[in-house]
Amino acid sequence: MNTTSIADNINWRSLLYVPVTSRRFVDKAHTRGADAIQLDIEDSIPPGEKDQARQALPAAVDLLAGRGMDVVVRINRPWRMAVRDLEFAVRPGVRALALPKIASADHVRMIDEVVTEIEAAAGMASGSVRFIAMVETAAGFWRLQEIAAASPRIVALTLGSEDFAASTGIPPDPQLQLVANQMTVLAARAAGVLPLGLVGSIANYRDQGAFRNVVTASRQQGFVGASCIHPSQVPIVNEGFSPTAEEVDRAQRMLSEFDAAVAAGIGAVEFDGQMVDEPIVERSRAILRSHAAARRSS
Repeated sequence: MNTTSIADNINWRSLLYVPVTSRRFVDKAHTRGADAIQLDIEDSIPPGEKDQARQALPAAVDLLAGRGMDVVVRINRPWRMAVRDLEFAVRPGVRALALPKIASADHVRMIDEVVTEIEAAAGMASGSVRFIAMVETAAGFWRLQEIAAASPRIVALTLGSEDFAASTGIPPDPQLQLVANQMTVLAARAAGVLPLGLVGSIANYRDQGAFRNVVTASRQQGFVGASCIHPSQVPIVNEGFSPTAEEVDRAQRMLSEFDAAVAAGIGAVEFDGQMVDEPIVERSRAILRSHAAARRSS
C-alpha cells in the first residue's frame, strides 16, 4: 500500500458537495473554484433515489476527473447501503471516499478490507482510494485518535458539526464545541492526517460575513480546510484557509534572517522584537508551504 504522506500532494482548502443526481450541478462543478468536488450519495439524496445515484456515479466521476478535479465520494453509513455504494464508488478517478458516522477503528478497517477487494478486482493499485473519516457521534468522538490512525488510507479527519450537535445536544457554536474541535485537530495531527472542518455551522451560507468569521476562527483553531454546501462558500473558504499576504511576507523575511544566522553559526535570532528559534521558524515554513499549495490550486 502507498504510504506517501498526504500532506506532500494534497491541498484541500475547499471541498464542494454536489448531489450526484443533479446533472446540471455536476456539469458546472469544475467551474466553482473548489479544490475538490464531493459527489454526494448520502444526505442530499432521498432514500428512493439511492440506486439512481449509484448508477450516476461513474459518468460523474469520469467527467470531473477528466477535467482535472480531485473527486471525493461521500457514501452512506448503514452497512448494506455502504457496501453497495462502494461497488460503484471505488473506481479510477476517485481520490477519496468520505465515510460518515465512523464509530471506531474497526469500522474503518472493515471498509478498508472491502475497498481493497474491489481495487484488486478492478485492477487498481492497492491504496489508490483514500479515506476522509467523518466523526459525527458522541460514541465516535471518544475514539478520535484510534480512528484517525486506523488505516493508511485515511488522509483527513473531520468532526461533522451538525450531526455531532444532534448526537450530543451541543449546538454547533464555536465556543460550545471548542474542546471537541481542538481534540479533532490534535487527533488528526497526531496521526499525520489533515484536520478538516469548521468550528461553527456549515448551513448558514446566506450570511457571508458570519460565515467568513467561522472560517477565520476555524483556521485559528488549526483546521486546514472545510466542506462547502453552496458554491458561494468556496471563495470564502479558499481565502480563509490560505495565508494572507502579510503572513507570507513576514514568513519570508523571518526565514531569510534565520537562515543567515544559521550560516553564521547562530541558533537563534531576534526578529521583529521576538527571539526566533527552530520551532517558530517551522511555523513560518508551514505558512510558505501552504501558500505554495494554494497558488498551485488557483
